[in-house]
Amino acid sequence: MSGRVAQQEGLAAMALRLRAAGVVNNDLLKAVEQTPRGLFCPAPYQEDVYSRRLIPLDCGSFMEGCDFAIRLIHCLNVKPGQRVLEVGTGSGFTAGVIGRLAERVLTIDRYQTLVGTAQKNLEKAGIRNVVVRHADGSVGAPGEGTFDRILITAAFDSLPRMYSDHLVSGGTLLVPIMMNETRCRIVRVNRTGSRFDREDLFEAPYLPIVPQLASFL
Repeated sequence: MSGRVAQQEGLAAMALRLRAAGVVNNDLLKAVEQTPRGLFCPAPYQEDVYSRRLIPLDCGSFMEGCDFAIRLIHCLNVKPGQRVLEVGTGSGFTAGVIGRLAERVLTIDRYQTLVGTAQKNLEKAGIRNVVVRHADGSVGAPGEGTFDRILITAAFDSLPRMYSDHLVSGGTLLVPIMMNETRCRIVRVNRTGSRFDREDLFEAPYLPIVPQLASFL
């Protein structure tokens, strides 16, 4: 079986798993199909592109299992015309899928190596509305204004107020919160005016966020 056929079958199997789990947003599934994950995945792991396993990246980072990554975007409920911030670029795949749904995406990462690789991956995928920036996600996104949706992929000890302040009214923040030293959970925050409503969703594989830019990576 060729690698291309294997990936097509993996994509179809993943779509069936997601639908069975209640992810039935056709626009989202179409965006995933239009963003070939193999372009974002390191060569040694091409057979695992659409699997549930974590895939190692440079700088000690990783790609989430594909089902988990799409589930996050589903929970974010991205709409056309929206401005989205992602904290933790990784391979660029998640930002790429969101870019198929939103007006504009800003994604930031503390590792210059990951920023450079993600930019190349997004260019290969033909995605032009995603801006990749080398920045310290532990301090928010000063000077970037507000966003309709914010996705954070590194865990905080508590809700990060600086990101809540980046939300427009009607906006949604998805952030991993450390419940204790070993457990992390995805939390969704919806803003309505000055009110913030929190909803705890599901366990996550993320590690605590690391402050400051990386020195050499």
